[in-house]
Amino acid sequence: MTDPNAIARRAVVTAITSGKGGVGKTFVSANLAASLAAAGERVLVLDADLGLANLDVVLNLAPRVTLHDVIAGRAALGDALVDAPGGFTVLPAGSGLVEYSRLTADVRDRLRQVVDELRPRYDRVLLDTGAGISDVVLYTVSLADEVLVVATPEPTSLTDAYATIKVLATTQGRHHVRLVVNQATGAGDGRRVCAQLQRVVARYVDPAVGHAVHIELVGEVPDDASVREAVLRRELLVEVFPGCAAAQALAAAAARMRA
Repeated sequence: MTDPNAIARRAVVTAITSGKGGVGKTFVSANLAASLAAAGERVLVLDADLGLANLDVVLNLAPRVTLHDVIAGRAALGDALVDAPGGFTVLPAGSGLVEYSRLTADVRDRLRQVVDELRPRYDRVLLDTGAGISDVVLYTVSLADEVLVVATPEPTSLTDAYATIKVLATTQGRHHVRLVVNQATGAGDGRRVCAQLQRVVARYVDPAVGHAVHIELVGEVPDDASVREAVLRRELLVEVFPGCAAAQALAAAAARMRA
C-alpha cells in the first residue's frame, strides 16, 4: 500500500549553478546541505555535473555505485544513495564520462525520472550542476523549482553569472533567481554584486522577456582561510570550523533558503 504521507511530501528541488567554474559551487552546495540538515530537513545532494563530478571528492566519499550506473540501468536508485558527513544523503555521479558531454534523449528522460523518484523521499533536493550554459546544465536546471547562482566578485564571474541569469530568464521563463556571493573580500560585496547584476538584468533582460527578473541575495560568504583548510582536509566547513565567518555565513544562507 502506498504511504499517503509519502504522496503528500514533495521535496523542494534547488539547482545550484554558476556561470563559470572555480567559484566554489560544490563547496557551497555541500555546506548548505549540511546546514539545512542541521535545521531538521531531510536533504539529498545530487551531483548533476555529469562527466566532471567531484562532490564525492569534496566529501571524501568512495562510492561503488553512481548516477551513471542508475541511468545505464545497471543499478537501482537506492543502491547509489550514500550517507554523507553532515547528516545528508548524496547521489554521486561518475567522472570523466565523455558520453555525458552531450545530452541524449535517454539521459534526459532518465534524469527526470530520477529526480521525480527522489522528490517524495526528502524535504529538499539540491542539484549541484555543472558550470556554464551547456544543454546538460540548462536541462538539469529546468528540473528544479528554484535556482541558486553562485558567483564571486571577480569581473569574469559577474559577466558569466549575468549570462546564466539571462539564459534562464529567456529559455525557462524564470522570474526569480537566488544568489550566493562566495569569496567576498569586503563587507557589502554581496549586496554590491547583487545590485550590479540586478541593474544590468533590469536594463537588458526584463524588456526582452516582458517581465521583471528578481535577484535575491541569500548569502555573502567571506574569503576565509578556514575554507581552504577544510577543502584540503576534504571535510565540511560547517562541521570542522563552525565558528568561522564563512561557516556562519553559510548557515545564515541556509536559514534564508528555508524562510
